[in-house]
Amino acid sequence: MTDAIELPERESMEFDVVIVGAGPAGLAAAIRLKQINPDLTVVVLEKGAEVGAHILSGAVVDPIGIDRLLPGWREEAGHPFKTEVTADHFLFLGPAGSVRLPNFLMPPLMNNHGNYIVSLGTVCRWLAEKAEALGVEIYPGFAATEVLYNGDGAVIGVATGDMGVERNGEPGPNYTRGMELLGKYVLIGEGVRGSLAKQLIARFDLQKDREPQKFGIGIKELWQVKPEHHRQGLVQHSFGWPLGMKTGGGSFLYHLEDNLVAVGFVIHLNYKNPYLYPFEEFQRFKTHPSIRGTFEGGKRISYGARAITEGGYQSVPKLTFPGGALIGCSAGFVNVPRIKGSHNAVLSGMLAADKIAAAIAAGRANDEVVEIENEWRATDIGKDLKRVRNVKPLWSKFGTAIGIALGGLDMWTNQLFGFSFFGTLKHGKTDAASLEPASMHKKIDYPRPDGVLTFDRLSSVFLSNTNHEENEPVHLQVKDMALQKSSEHDIYAGPSTRYCPAGVYEWVEKNGEETFVINAQNCVHCKTCDIKDPNQNINWVPPQGGEGPVYPNM
Repeated sequence: MTDAIELPERESMEFDVVIVGAGPAGLAAAIRLKQINPDLTVVVLEKGAEVGAHILSGAVVDPIGIDRLLPGWREEAGHPFKTEVTADHFLFLGPAGSVRLPNFLMPPLMNNHGNYIVSLGTVCRWLAEKAEALGVEIYPGFAATEVLYNGDGAVIGVATGDMGVERNGEPGPNYTRGMELLGKYVLIGEGVRGSLAKQLIARFDLQKDREPQKFGIGIKELWQVKPEHHRQGLVQHSFGWPLGMKTGGGSFLYHLEDNLVAVGFVIHLNYKNPYLYPFEEFQRFKTHPSIRGTFEGGKRISYGARAITEGGYQSVPKLTFPGGALIGCSAGFVNVPRIKGSHNAVLSGMLAADKIAAAIAAGRANDEVVEIENEWRATDIGKDLKRVRNVKPLWSKFGTAIGIALGGLDMWTNQLFGFSFFGTLKHGKTDAASLEPASMHKKIDYPRPDGVLTFDRLSSVFLSNTNHEENEPVHLQVKDMALQKSSEHDIYAGPSTRYCPAGVYEWVEKNGEETFVINAQNCVHCKTCDIKDPNQNINWVPPQGGEGPVYPNM
């Protein structure tokens, strides 16, 4: 905004607790707060157009969190947990064939029996109904863009973004000022690499004495397959081809109800080769002889992508700060080998709610509820993450074949004896710093899509129902455009044109010069650019509330 324009004051609303993000963590926290004290006033802000619109996950859910939050849910009609896991397959893929790993070799924690294959978006919509029935106010379409502080530097609330701002940063004819939502405490449950969480981690140095957070990019499609290719309840995980042994990642096929199959591919974002193209690796994966048969005669009905936290136990930042706490994937509670985080998200929301409700009952407000930070490691969240803490660093250090074998051994020793031969390993570099100059690598030749089994990015983004206003400010902020040209383009050969699963970034020749073009309207809010840019030169901030993808069932 220009200094000459005098903006109207924001309206403000006061609550006991303000929660940012209507994911599993935020909704669980809201429900738990009202279970403890129905008189507490609780609001949940959600940047998606509706609850679940921006939720994307595999997902196989361990019900431990839901069991504790809503005991008796299994007896209710209309709950979203319709498909219990009936079979667990682990495959190692070579270029032309596959080997199924015996289940008895897998550590018990990898067993999915008793878990459920779900659409996590549908689960969140169900949780939102539960929360609203208890009196929680939920505001979808409102993106929290600013943290509010008092004179002592404690968090006292958040502000939502202004609506109707023009591309030049000035108010347009439909301009509406954002709102202030003030609370005794604020819980940040934005999901992976949230913009407010990033600010709070930096301001309060919450990453001090922790390992760098690590990430993966998860790309997913939902297919309606032929009945003869469907096996309800089957969970199939695989690793190996098409990735080389030095690039971490894996894939999944989850058979839901109604002949639906969720297929996904995860690439660890510490990869070195700037020519690697995660979206194309995913498309190649579907052509494998052990995979493609599932989709023959089927129809792709949805597409999306999302970053995943992979740092685990040693990368979890300090959870608490004056006035609030980080919960769920904002804190990084994903169990990487299990590819599961929603159970820990629910448990973390409940833990935060328990401690904050007690603080409010004691007359406290806007102070640091250190009990959350001090106690999480002794809970089931801490136990879940601690026993797998070395899987990711072993994979990163030794590559896929040796790393997975050592990781399996480490999980077994943790399971049987409660300790690790490796202690607690470090992750080392950030994912951005892992990328190597293009001169050290060769280009990768990817096959053209056939439009039947394999597709291009733009037709895929169309299936994500992504929409952004053309005339609003670009929400992907490049801090130094000259650096983008001299480094991202000239040294690293423009990896943004490949790591983005939505085709947001292009290098285009204009007037004899290579120009960086940002197609922000394509953005599916995966945050990969914010994580992987080698210079940390791209900053993802929320666009206007309600914009982005609309995932009906992802």
